[in-house]
Amino acid sequence: MPTSTLNPRIAVYTGTFDPVHRGHLDVIERGSRLFDRLIVGVGINPEKKTYFDIDERVALIQAVTTQYPNVEVRKFEGLAVRCVREAGARIMVRGLRTLSDMEYEFTMSLMNLNLDPEIETVFLMAKEEFSHVSSSLLRQIAVFGGDLSKFLPEPVERALIQRATAK
Repeated sequence: MPTSTLNPRIAVYTGTFDPVHRGHLDVIERGSRLFDRLIVGVGINPEKKTYFDIDERVALIQAVTTQYPNVEVRKFEGLAVRCVREAGARIMVRGLRTLSDMEYEFTMSLMNLNLDPEIETVFLMAKEEFSHVSSSLLRQIAVFGGDLSKFLPEPVERALIQRATAK
């Protein structure tokens, strides 16, 4: 596979984003400054039962990333490394919050490198104020009526509360 087909100035940030939170948005904002184009790949993880379907997750991310003209949001199925290649990108962006994230992401990056040696993984460390934030924890807080405003942009907070109270 020739390297010339993949652009090192295009990166893909993959995840389930269920829902997208300020930690994700921090990675998106920083990634948009580092690369000419950042694609947010919204995936389906068969091991996760999501609150929002894939089209809802894409729409929520699109709604809260309009200020970044070089960010595109698209859905994908299958391997993240395949999504990166299909986008013509050479870089996969991953966010790290904790040491346990590092262990998991390190293992995944080695596997991805074996699956496609042309694609490199770039890790962005979470800012301290986001290092404890996870989508699953935010879903739990929503179910119990906790304040989510520090962690979610308003359209996402509204959608999550509506979904949590409907369940």
